[in-house]
Amino acid sequence: MLRTALRNVFAHKARLLMTVLAVLLGVAFVSGTLVFTSTISDAYQKSSEKGFSNVDLALEPSGGKESGRGAPGKQTRLSQATLDKARDLPGASTVTGSVSGFAALAGKDGKLVGEGWQSTGANYYAGPGEKGKDARYPMSEGRAPQRGGEIALDQKTAERTGYKVGDTARLSIDGPVRKDRVVGVFTTDDGNVAAGGTLVLFDTSTAQRLFSAPGQYDQVTLEAAAGTSQAELKSQAQKILPDGAEAVTGKKLASEQSKAIEKSMSGMQTGMLVFAGISLFVGIFIIANTFTMLVTQRTKELALLRAVGASRRQVTRSVLIEALVVGTVAAVAGLAAGVGIGAALRSLMGEIGATVPDGPLVVDSSAVVTSLVTGIVVTVLAAWLPARRAAKIPPVAAMSSVHATATVRSLVVRNSIGALFAAAGTALVLYAATLDSAGEGDLPMGLGAAVLLIGMFVLTPLLSRPVIAAAAPLMRVFGVSGKLARQNSVRNPRRTAATASALMIGLTLITGMTVIAGSVQEAIDKMATQSFKADYTISMANFTPLAPQVEKKLERDGQITASSPMRNSPARVGKEVEYMTGVNGETIGELTDLDFTSGSFDGLTGDKVVVDKKTADSRKWKVGSAFPVVYEDGKKGTLTVSGVYKGNEMLQGMLLDTGTLDPHMERITSMQVMVKTADGASESAKSSLEKALGNNPAILVQDREDLSESIAEIFTLMLNMLYGLLAMAVIVAVLGVVNTLAMSVFERSQEIGMLRAIGLERRGVKRMVRLESLVISLFGGVLGIGLGVFFGWSAGELIASSLPQYSLVVPWERIGLFLALAAAVGMLAALWPARRAAKLNMLAAIKSE
Repeated sequence: MLRTALRNVFAHKARLLMTVLAVLLGVAFVSGTLVFTSTISDAYQKSSEKGFSNVDLALEPSGGKESGRGAPGKQTRLSQATLDKARDLPGASTVTGSVSGFAALAGKDGKLVGEGWQSTGANYYAGPGEKGKDARYPMSEGRAPQRGGEIALDQKTAERTGYKVGDTARLSIDGPVRKDRVVGVFTTDDGNVAAGGTLVLFDTSTAQRLFSAPGQYDQVTLEAAAGTSQAELKSQAQKILPDGAEAVTGKKLASEQSKAIEKSMSGMQTGMLVFAGISLFVGIFIIANTFTMLVTQRTKELALLRAVGASRRQVTRSVLIEALVVGTVAAVAGLAAGVGIGAALRSLMGEIGATVPDGPLVVDSSAVVTSLVTGIVVTVLAAWLPARRAAKIPPVAAMSSVHATATVRSLVVRNSIGALFAAAGTALVLYAATLDSAGEGDLPMGLGAAVLLIGMFVLTPLLSRPVIAAAAPLMRVFGVSGKLARQNSVRNPRRTAATASALMIGLTLITGMTVIAGSVQEAIDKMATQSFKADYTISMANFTPLAPQVEKKLERDGQITASSPMRNSPARVGKEVEYMTGVNGETIGELTDLDFTSGSFDGLTGDKVVVDKKTADSRKWKVGSAFPVVYEDGKKGTLTVSGVYKGNEMLQGMLLDTGTLDPHMERITSMQVMVKTADGASESAKSSLEKALGNNPAILVQDREDLSESIAEIFTLMLNMLYGLLAMAVIVAVLGVVNTLAMSVFERSQEIGMLRAIGLERRGVKRMVRLESLVISLFGGVLGIGLGVFFGWSAGELIASSLPQYSLVVPWERIGLFLALAAAVGMLAALWPARRAAKLNMLAAIKSE
């Protein structure tokens, strides 16, 4: 039986080729994803490990150097005194104090350099008396910065921008433009720089003034003296730690950073593997279809094997061995292709400007094992049902070909199961759509969608006859070829269903995501126009806080009639930490258009606060309610609710006057500033505002249309990425149509020969095969688009619970394009099978069995 199975594989190489390609593509996507993410993750991890090569111990606020920020009350600081005590520890050879933050550098062309949030500023720590050297940043040109107005640039940034020692560079920390002289260029192992970011160094006192406070550090790092272990150094350092600080070994820091990198990569890896799974799922239909047709075509052969003594188990095993061989070949080829895809994706990142640290291509054992197991298991599982069906054929019945048609009982059972699944899935989806929050509805929505898809797949043979019959009037236009094509497409409903289902799944996902993205974008447009009356919002390009100088510059601009900052400050309300938003109580009503359920912005001064309805309902507040609050500086106060408004994603939470909030903020900064101009929004007004702010590349001046477009760009980018990933599933679906038609042509060779003999021209044969493919593809397309719109609507109902402006938007133009895509898939897939059918020798075909 083993020899028989292997002989069958070699005898049907052409017919199994499409199956191999389908599995190969899915496996290549899986292995390519694993290789790519492992390569990037390994490169970043090794780069980060280099950054900790001179760190044996780090002193920082408990929970990390950022953890002390953003909470009310006294914040932990590492002072100069802590650094001096660390230097006196017997086990410490080198001690370094560091402070860092955002520093946007403009190139010579005036544009922002780096990747926005990766634009970093830090201090060059030269030791006591500023006479030493910072081992982290060896200078390749010039010297280290020693006073205000001087900076040093990393070598990669200097090469990209063309800055040299002696040049003046424009940069911004929190809004105002600075002009500093480049005095040095340094090399670094910083992973941020390796990823395409920028690093600007200041002298320590300047960096402290810009990013922290005079005499204070974010972190103090220690290098152990010879003979001192990290554990011993940590034990010594525990005695000098201030309250709220901790000592972390360099080994632990490197491990934590590696885990953080791995976690950040896991999201992308999971997303890509989901689409690889979709491709493999679609491939299952092709594999099952292929083996079903092979078994059908070899019925007499299998019956003969049974007649000469082969058992059912041996016949089943024979078919599964064929699947194992096909799966192994496809998996190995897919793994090789995946390694190439991983290398290509890494190169592509470099081409689009996303710099990746240098490192080797990583093909680990998990990628190899996962790829091989996935390809083989998927193929064998998909072939199992056809193998069982082959084993159940009685020898006598098979030889007389009375087994071919499915029994009425089997069809009734199949349709009943499909109807139950479809009904259960629809009920789950509709139930999820009624839930109040996305968190509650996610699981039932996903489960319902999966069950409904399975139900539709099971029901597709039943649906194929009425749906394809609806195309009969159109098919009559093509005469005999059209009539034959329609009859052929419904001759074997199960085969038609399996072929159409592959395309149905891809178009369901594409349509559903398009409907959701379009509807969410429409909701955001409504929020941008309905929530704000301001002509412009001013913010940092990376949305870090703006300095108060920006607000003061705008106030001096004669064209501005009203302005208000939006400041964020943490405060404790009851047992929870909430973020208070500081606004100008006198002008906020002119700049926003919020729907108040009670009260208003009038008199928003002193201890008055307006809150969104969700917060008010959760805390059972109403106009006149008073509540205690602990501000950022730890001082206590009492606020009184003077208004309740309907919040949205643009504006929500607690709003109070800046005169009340500012005295309690450690550093007075704004997330954005809203302004209204005398003549409204215009290009000249925007240009004037940008000029007033020093044409700063780090600052965004956006009107409502700009704000909406910037959000639209994010959705468009995400949607295009999804389209690209789902294209893999569509390609696999195309292979499925080609495979089905090619094998169908082979199966109907005698029939095609007879048609040619009684006068059907080669052109007519080609047209018949093409129209059959077109009908099957449009059938899958119609089902996919219908399901996609339904899923888009139901998911939208879930989104609407947290996004009140959400309403269903059906992009009819794109849906028409998707239907045209389905038709194009059908026509493209039919090219080779149609050509093959037309070339059949009619006499040889008539004699074939």
